Parts: sequence; structure tokens; C-alpha cells
Amino acid sequence: MAVEDTVKEILLEILEVDEKDIVPKAHLIKDLSASSVDLVEIMAAVENEFDMDIPDEDAPEIRTVQALVDYIKKESS
Repeated sequence: MAVEDTVKEILLEILEVDEKDIVPKAHLIKDLSASSVDLVEIMAAVENEFDMDIPDEDAPEIRTVQALVDYIKKESS
């Protein structure tokens, strides 16, 4: 499964938003109404799904769907 599809599944499960709202430029907080608790859950789900570690200092930089996808691709390569 593509990274984008997996990220979309994670966001759909945690945020309970419409699939049509999960577009690359969507801001996790402003557009998808993610709370700080949601963001922690998203990062934990990504770490588990992709078997990676997202350092605390990197997390604040990941604010859009595309930024999350790009981060996963960069760290997984």
C-alpha cells in the first residue's frame, strides 16, 4: 500500500473526518481540526505502522498531510 493511502487510513480513523477532506495541502489542525492529543495519536500510529521513530523536535514541523507523507518517505528511504 502506498504511503499516502496508509496515512489517509490513519487520519480517517483518528480524526473521523470525510475522506474528501484529506488532501495533500490540508493542515492537520486548521483544516482537519486535529487536537494536540490527536497529533500525538497520529504520530504514534505512524511510528507503529511504518516502524520508525519521529523525534519530538521533528513533530512540530509536520503540519500538513503532505508534510507527513514526505517525512515518512524521507525517513523510510
